[in-house]
Amino acid sequence: MPAVSSRSAAFRILRPSLDTTHTTIPIMKRFLLLVPAALLAACGSAPSSDSAASGSAPMIYVSSARPAHAIANCLDSRLSGTEQSQHNGVTDITVGSRSYFVTLTPSGSGSVVKVVRGSGSEPAEEAMRFAIARCVI
Repeated sequence: MPAVSSRSAAFRILRPSLDTTHTTIPIMKRFLLLVPAALLAACGSAPSSDSAASGSAPMIYVSSARPAHAIANCLDSRLSGTEQSQHNGVTDITVGSRSYFVTLTPSGSGSVVKVVRGSGSEPAEEAMRFAIARCVI
């Protein structure tokens, strides 16, 4: 009988453990960290040529748990040349020389953020997307 248990112990040492709890947790954390980035990438897909020419289709449309004033303050600190206006609870932000128009609409659980590209080119689109991503999370 001792030979069986020592053999079985040797087999366990050579065979990798099937317990996946130690590797699952870091994978799940990584996955959860990538979800907001994937969401923003999906929301920021390239518009069709017709909507890009008119400038009316949003390049980013995302919901955030943060209140509108917190997002507005964050964008103001991260981007240069922002101008804010408010009407009926909605905050409108113009970025750059009419390059982007950000609309922050309060919702029951935070805010809805809509970004429409304007006619200018400052800041670069990558910088704008990064600022939005940092401020809505």
